[in-house]
Amino acid sequence: MTHLHAGLSPETIEKARLELNENPDVLHQDIQQVRDMIITRPDIGFLRTDDAFILRFLRARKFHQTDAFRLLAQYFQYRQLNLDMFKNFKADDPGIKRALIDGFPGVLENRDHCGRKILLLFAANWDQSRNSFVDILRAILLSLEVLIEDQELQINGFILIIDWSNFSFKQASKLTPSILRLAIEGLQDSFPARFGGVHFVNQPWYIHALYTLIKPFLKDKTRKRIFLHGNNLNSLHQLIHPDCLPSEFGGTLPPYDMGTWARTLLGPDYSDENDYTHTSYNTMHVTHSSSTVERECSPKLMKRSQSVVEPGTLKHEEQHENENTQPLLALD
Repeated sequence: MTHLHAGLSPETIEKARLELNENPDVLHQDIQQVRDMIITRPDIGFLRTDDAFILRFLRARKFHQTDAFRLLAQYFQYRQLNLDMFKNFKADDPGIKRALIDGFPGVLENRDHCGRKILLLFAANWDQSRNSFVDILRAILLSLEVLIEDQELQINGFILIIDWSNFSFKQASKLTPSILRLAIEGLQDSFPARFGGVHFVNQPWYIHALYTLIKPFLKDKTRKRIFLHGNNLNSLHQLIHPDCLPSEFGGTLPPYDMGTWARTLLGPDYSDENDYTHTSYNTMHVTHSSSTVERECSPKLMKRSQSVVEPGTLKHEEQHENENTQPLLALD
């Protein structure tokens, strides 16, 4: 077994072989083939090219070397084209910090039955006077950078659940095509993560309209992994077991604490009145340096206007939802 598999269980290594075409015997050759392609893109600054880094791109593209290199190039090109997004790209950046404290994103401690990490977005928590959409996107991308360091997640992937309860038409009007496309390019086209599903719950009619707007920018594979459940939690539970979910989604876990992930990134003892620095996550991939960064800490629990529901039901908060918002479990 190669050192690149250190810490992985035999079951996960076998899963990588079966699902991702990962072969330990030729792993270093596969990585070198991707590295050798870098010379073909002199317009891009490849700021990190070590074996462990390139490996996550191979896993994200099932060891198709050309596709993996294309993703690697797009990863760095996206950062070059959006330099402002990646300035001070760390948890204590004021914009990222506010978004994290407000629960963007939520990250469940436990994984689902397939070993995937579950991310949550409570859309109604978007206070547009406090957080820009770009800062929320930056917080999500930074969170993924932290999580993708885990080799198990490189192989098993992620699940995203977006709860649209109480998300107003006024809030939705700020989701312009340009910023939605920015998010799609950053998450779908330029990040080495495997997303096993994106689940919408309690979405109003205007979210369906937005989905229609962005659908042309989505890859076929992505469209097939978007599930619109409406207020039907039973369809959600067919794909994600209730014992993996908090009570907001009819699960058996306690209600989600919005401060959980913020405390993980900002430090366990953070305080608004007494900010301090906490050495933890290394914000790599913007520079090649492996130096650690300091984080400022701040405690705040976000209150959600979100009802706790019984399994199989979800309170219907939007009064304008119509028949077009029935759950669709597969979109081709």
